[in-house]
Amino acid sequence: MPKTSARLLSLLSLLQARRDWPGALLAERLDVSPRTVRRDVDRLRELGYPVAAMKGPDGGYRLDAGTELPPLLFDDEQAVALAVALQIATASGAGIEEAAARALNTVRQVLPARLRHRVDTLRVTAVDRPESRPGPQVDSGVLMAIGAAVHAREVLRFDYSPVSAPGPVRPEAEGEADGAGEGGRGVLPPPPRRVEPHHLVTWGRRWYLVAWDLERADWRTFRADRIAPRTPTGPRFTPRELPGGSVADFITARFRGTAAATGDGVGGWPCRGEVILSLPAAEVLRHTRDGIVEELGPDRCRLVLGSWSWPGLVAAIGRFDADIEVIGPPELSSAFAQLATRYAAAATPPRHP
Repeated sequence: MPKTSARLLSLLSLLQARRDWPGALLAERLDVSPRTVRRDVDRLRELGYPVAAMKGPDGGYRLDAGTELPPLLFDDEQAVALAVALQIATASGAGIEEAAARALNTVRQVLPARLRHRVDTLRVTAVDRPESRPGPQVDSGVLMAIGAAVHAREVLRFDYSPVSAPGPVRPEAEGEADGAGEGGRGVLPPPPRRVEPHHLVTWGRRWYLVAWDLERADWRTFRADRIAPRTPTGPRFTPRELPGGSVADFITARFRGTAAATGDGVGGWPCRGEVILSLPAAEVLRHTRDGIVEELGPDRCRLVLGSWSWPGLVAAIGRFDADIEVIGPPELSSAFAQLATRYAAAATPPRHP
């Protein structure tokens, strides 16, 4: 019995590793006869695994999807990767946090002691930057509907709600403010959007749909938490070529307010400036995540940096405790003068009557 059980686990592991297996190759890998492979396949079927037989000169087997989820078999690396991924999923903002936590607990209980120790020593805590308001939660059913349309390459119809909370909106993406103010009091609700969905992406704990808007004949990004899919979906479409070459480059450029990244290491920020700092290049480089640092001497370097605004760029450069020489552009010099006046006023004690 132990030998048979071990062989069944080995057979299941092989069937999960690739789609199709010739019967003779399975028998060779397990070092058994083809007749034993047939009997073991029957045993797996009795346990609920949908193993299909393939016809042909050699014959073979395939592990198909069934109506129920059968027990799965993972190797050591897969089990650890699954546990780590579930830890991260508990802070994904995809509406699956509770399910991910329960799944993680289930996986951990069945892990062997040696793997449980590895998982417990690699505790991952996802911490986001503090926000003035909590990040939006996306219904997992909405993500599934969007993902299905992307996979099937079918036109997606959906209602797109305006920004629910008042206040300034960060120019994250073109779809961020799309539709804001529509459907107000006394105004008919807007018609559903019709798009060719291409990618479902995440940025800063928010989920976005990258799509070609059929009415506007242009690329748009839509926040998934504001999407209410309609059924049925539309006809199939041929995917278009995404500007920038990849979805990562496209999203990065859109979120930084430019049509395309410059590719020079600064990444297409709308405001870019150049200064010389009286600091070693190695010290500046440790605190510069997105910029260009060039060594000019033992205690002098050139820094090219980008930001959303000129005051923001000045503030980013001013965090270095060093003398600053502005190379350009003039807007950067003006921003330094503006903030210098503001900081000087802040440093002056107030005059009380």
